[in-house]
Amino acid sequence: MEDDFTMRSLLQTLLELEGFEVLAFEGGSGQFIEKCAEFNPHFILIDYHLKIGSGLELLSQLRANYRQPSPRVLMLSGEDHRDQCLKAGADGFILKPFMPDELIGWLHEREESLEF
Repeated sequence: MEDDFTMRSLLQTLLELEGFEVLAFEGGSGQFIEKCAEFNPHFILIDYHLKIGSGLELLSQLRANYRQPSPRVLMLSGEDHRDQCLKAGADGFILKPFMPDELIGWLHEREESLEF
């Protein structure tokens, strides 16, 4: 979940070019959790700072309400909140700005361990 339209559009384009199916979401946390349950994504990108509140709160709600196996969650931020995000249950953290290869590499590394 990324609330900056430009960043969300760039991420969506990048990921689609890499062959990922992308559902870009804009809305409240309750709706987000419902959409995740409906679409059962393998990966979720969550920005640390969101207009609707904290990305950490969203992560906490996701982990508390999601059936198993839960998706891999990558947190993003322009500030180094790596330790805080990992302690809160994120599977990874990338500091903005980042090179596209860093994101794609993270996804492909974890994609290999997914059971379909």
